Amino acid sequence: MMRVLATVAFVGYMRPASGTWGSLAAFPLAWALFTLGGPIALAAGIVIAFAVGVPATRAVMETTGNSDPSEVVLDEVVGQWIALMPVAIGAAMTGASVFALWPGLVTAFFAFRLFDIWKPGPIGWADRRHDAMGVMLDDVIAGVFAALTGVALAALAHLVLM
Repeated sequence: MMRVLATVAFVGYMRPASGTWGSLAAFPLAWALFTLGGPIALAAGIVIAFAVGVPATRAVMETTGNSDPSEVVLDEVVGQWIALMPVAIGAAMTGASVFALWPGLVTAFFAFRLFDIWKPGPIGWADRRHDAMGVMLDDVIAGVFAALTGVALAALAHLVLM
């Protein structure tokens, strides 16, 4: 069961670039949570997925002997959901469809992937922990960086367009 959770129903076995597949899998799941309960449901999903992700990742690490198994993509889902939070909040505040805010969706995806691969500063620190918490935390921090990037680019776009 832990492997199913950590790999997001085996999405983590898709190749190449399992992390990108995990990030893409986050989108329909985020949409479902948002549809069910708006940004609050998405935030609850983030907390629950993180809480489940640490022990699930630890279990896969112990089974494989790998300190950062590429098939574990629940961390990507959590990070991608964090990156999507500003879009969810914006859609809820304006009453718009999340799809109407498509530039934010695209920005969230690419900014998250950039920070997750590049691993600047605290993202790299978390990654170098080589434990289950580090596996999860590097994507949480990358998600925060991506969310802030999305907010900054949205603010810039709205200033230019006004």
